[in-house]
Amino acid sequence: MPANFSKVGNTWSVNDGKKRSKASDECLSVRVTTMDADLEFSVPKKITGRELFELVCRTIGLRETWYFGLQFINKKGYFGWISFDLRITSQDIKKAENGYHFYFLAKFFPEDVSEELIQIITQHLFFLQVKQSILNMDIYCPPEASVLLASYAVQAKYGDYCDVNIDICELALEELLPQRVLDQYQMTCEMWEDKIKTWWMNNRRMTKEEAELEYLRIAQDLDMYGMQYFPINNRKESNLWLGVGPLGLNVYEKNNKLIPKASFTWSEIRNIAYKEKKFLIRTLDKNSVATVSFTSQNVAVNKVILDLCIGNHSLYLRRRQPDTLEVQQMKAQAKEERLRRQAKYSLCITFDFRLQAEKQKLEKEQERRVQAEKERDRMQQELTKLKEQISAAQEALKRSEETADLLAEKAQISEEEAFVLTKRAADAEAEIQRMRIAAIRNEEEKYSMERKAREAELIAARMVEESESRTREAQKLKNDLMRAYNAEQLAKSKLREVMTSPFSPMPLTNNFEYPTGQDRVHLTCSPISDHCIFSGMASHTDPVGAERDIKSLSAEIEKERVEYLKKSKHLQEQLSELRSEIEGLKVEEQQTDLDRAYQESLQLGDDKYTTLRKSGAGSAKSRVALFDGL
Repeated sequence: MPANFSKVGNTWSVNDGKKRSKASDECLSVRVTTMDADLEFSVPKKITGRELFELVCRTIGLRETWYFGLQFINKKGYFGWISFDLRITSQDIKKAENGYHFYFLAKFFPEDVSEELIQIITQHLFFLQVKQSILNMDIYCPPEASVLLASYAVQAKYGDYCDVNIDICELALEELLPQRVLDQYQMTCEMWEDKIKTWWMNNRRMTKEEAELEYLRIAQDLDMYGMQYFPINNRKESNLWLGVGPLGLNVYEKNNKLIPKASFTWSEIRNIAYKEKKFLIRTLDKNSVATVSFTSQNVAVNKVILDLCIGNHSLYLRRRQPDTLEVQQMKAQAKEERLRRQAKYSLCITFDFRLQAEKQKLEKEQERRVQAEKERDRMQQELTKLKEQISAAQEALKRSEETADLLAEKAQISEEEAFVLTKRAADAEAEIQRMRIAAIRNEEEKYSMERKAREAELIAARMVEESESRTREAQKLKNDLMRAYNAEQLAKSKLREVMTSPFSPMPLTNNFEYPTGQDRVHLTCSPISDHCIFSGMASHTDPVGAERDIKSLSAEIEKERVEYLKKSKHLQEQLSELRSEIEGLKVEEQQTDLDRAYQESLQLGDDKYTTLRKSGAGSAKSRVALFDGL
């Protein structure tokens, strides 16, 4: 009967489907913690490590089992890896009250993740483990590379930056950057978030799997990637580190896990053995044998070192041999799955693009509607202003006409008064003449007449002066009348201009038409078959077809490698620019030995592979002598 699975949160419970017997002591409770879930099993007491490991792999759907193992804590508190050939009850495993507890982790690491990792689940587990190791500072990562890796992590988790519904400020920096990096720079959380956001926006259109793979591609170039360190002592009892990795064995000084002092590749290692705490590694160098000898903390550590050496050496040789039929099938299936996912993703992108286009079209229509309404309101306001101007002009014209009539009436009255005064002045002048004639005739009345004449002259002078004043007033009234007439003509001209203007007022009714319904995009997605086209490869294999597929795959890999190298060069330039930007904010007091070692290597222009070549240069005997002299 097949096993039954049940999930509560991130915990999976597994039983074999059989009825429990009364003898419950015949079963063991086992808990296995993976990077993203907890698995609980009830297994027989006689179960071996291999059977438990295969049960876990079947549960999570993992086929690339050769990279992984089950880690445990022994009774002395040291970490160890479960032995496949022994029962779990016969191994030195610390048992808790609720049963045994194991950690499903990557035990061995690939040299090139893009070429060696096949399944998506394998890639995902490596991504989670490497990411956690960087955040826990088990793997040293420079600040600029930490920001780049954080951008891929948020891309894998949330997708494109513009499509997420959360603000980047809600992200916990502790889940993206190592605490060491946060402490070493005088930068606020907002400044770090801005740097991550800038890189995140460059990852647009990248799927979750692509983001995780890019994360691993960057991480595999870190010096401590894939290395497992063990404290050892050489013949001089110096405290050193032994690093076991996919390329070979490295020896490091106590305060520097980045730059190895001596390296030994798996191709030159011929024999590995230990006796109690003493460990021996024999290398072959041009028909001469050199032996590396060191001591570890205890025998259990030596067992772990030997196990890792054997596994890494086997994988090192396996990579340099043609793929097995199983691996070829897995790669073909993975390629088909990637193509299917890419087609599905492209379809989703196309749908999103069309949806975005429709959304933009609707927004433009709404914008045009708002603009038309604004234009209508503006025209109505202008029409109101023009009406007010016409009304004001008509009122001014009316007042001008009234003023002109009043001034004309006043001018006429002034003219009549001036005429009367002129007549009176003429009469006074005639009277003066008569009086002068009378004075000549009558000498006796001379003085009297002179006096009267003087009086008459005074009166006449006053009358003349008053007449002149009336004349000036009449002239002024004529001028005012003329100005009023001109103002009247100006007002009439302005009124004619307003009435004859080409302006056509906007109708008050809104004739803007909208579509009665939105055009809908109907996308019919043809189901993509999940059947593997290589399902019959195991029973019927065409050697010619297989060779052709291998050549095609090799060509694709080479093309991807060239593209990746170009992208890597551009990436290094961007990282250098980011490093320069934050260099001035560095806190020197917070720098660690690893930071100083990295800066020294950076100034020399060395990277991980350059330092490995340097530490592996020379004969094996010279490197052994260097190791013994540390």
